[in-house]
Amino acid sequence: MATFPERLKELRNNKNITLNDIAKAIGTTKATLSRYENGIRIPNAEVLNDLAEYFNVSLDYIAGKTDEPRPADKIKKALSDDPELLAFWDELSKREDLQLMFKQTRDLDPAAIKQIIEIIRTFEKEEEQRYN
Repeated sequence: MATFPERLKELRNNKNITLNDIAKAIGTTKATLSRYENGIRIPNAEVLNDLAEYFNVSLDYIAGKTDEPRPADKIKKALSDDPELLAFWDELSKREDLQLMFKQTRDLDPAAIKQIIEIIRTFEKEEEQRYN
């Protein structure tokens, strides 16, 4: 996995943008960003969050803790062979009460992810039948 400086540079180069572009967008300086890319300085949590939002990736990805840019992408990939389950996931992914659980799936294999979503769907169906 990449380190934070490597990941920042990779994201910037992939989007073909300059340090100035990022600096203007997140309210910092080109020099500060250069220090991050060169490993001279470590950003605080607020800057890390701003960079993750700017590049539309997770904090874990930009920090170099995972190679999966967005945990939801890994879940979608695991469910790609089951359109019904994928549609169910699209509804589930918007629920704040389940966000922590989804974050924990990042280290699971695709079969385990699929099994978890199927279990949630079973619970949801039972609850719907009970109250409808």
